[in-house]
Amino acid sequence: MVNNTDPGTGVEQVAAAIRDSSSFLIAAHESPDGDAIASTFALTIALREMGKDVVAYNVDPIPQKLRFLPGADTLVNHVAEQTRYDVGIVLDAGELRRAKIDVIGMCGISINIDHHPYSEDFGDIYCVDTGASATAVMIYRILKHLDHPVSVAVAENIYTAILSDTGSFRYSSANSEAFCVAGEMVGCGVDPWKVAGGLYESQEEERLRLLAKSLATLQISACGRVAAIYATEQMFAEVGAGPELADSFVNYPRSIHGVEVAVFLREIGPDSYKLSMRSKGSVDVGALARELGGGGHRNAAGGEVSGSVEQVVADVFKRLHPLLP
Repeated sequence: MVNNTDPGTGVEQVAAAIRDSSSFLIAAHESPDGDAIASTFALTIALREMGKDVVAYNVDPIPQKLRFLPGADTLVNHVAEQTRYDVGIVLDAGELRRAKIDVIGMCGISINIDHHPYSEDFGDIYCVDTGASATAVMIYRILKHLDHPVSVAVAENIYTAILSDTGSFRYSSANSEAFCVAGEMVGCGVDPWKVAGGLYESQEEERLRLLAKSLATLQISACGRVAAIYATEQMFAEVGAGPELADSFVNYPRSIHGVEVAVFLREIGPDSYKLSMRSKGSVDVGALARELGGGGHRNAAGGEVSGSVEQVVADVFKRLHPLLP
């Protein structure tokens, strides 16, 4: 097993595995976000350009706002378990279980490429750099190491992943490398307006109706520094929306003046909620998420929690209060 937190070493090992192999299974985490999906497409397209046989998999559908990306028509949601591949690559997952597929059992070599803190140590090659702004930056490094030219299709996916995971360069993860790589992708032919239009300027009516219902649930802690909203299964049903349309709802309470941490709860079953938390930087929500059985970054994390929505909000507020500066 290659297990080295030096990203350079990980990149070299991944590049060697790519050179020496013919068939690949690429998977990212369930409920994929922009980095997970765009990284999947960027690597898939690049490997196919090299003449490799590649299957791009995700257990969940592509979010509507990301269906403009090159490669979106090639993603599959089912792979026969008896199929075997030379290499299996898990992207942006944090934990192997979140890929929802037996990558290790189906592949001769398994690889973890990620930028999440505390990313699970699994597989044969561990290529993780928490300093990378997005997993797509890791893909960029690997392609550079392979001397593979970045096509427009690959560049559009890398740019989209960086834009998405840095919150349009608003988050603390927007380091100098993020700007440099994004700029290089524009130089490769990416149209920033096309990407921004796909991500932010093409909303479904159902999403706005769901947002209106969710914003009506706004609760702010007594100290005024934690805010929460939620969306129930009934709300989704009333407006005819799927769960992917609630993506980024957590950013609305975070925008409130004085709020340090925002919370969004999406009901996924009776007394069961998907938790998303966003911090403006002073609170490590990743640490709290891990306490609750989830994970993520310092400023963006989540997991699953149980109880009534009132109980969950009260508990999260109580847990967050001592973490506030």
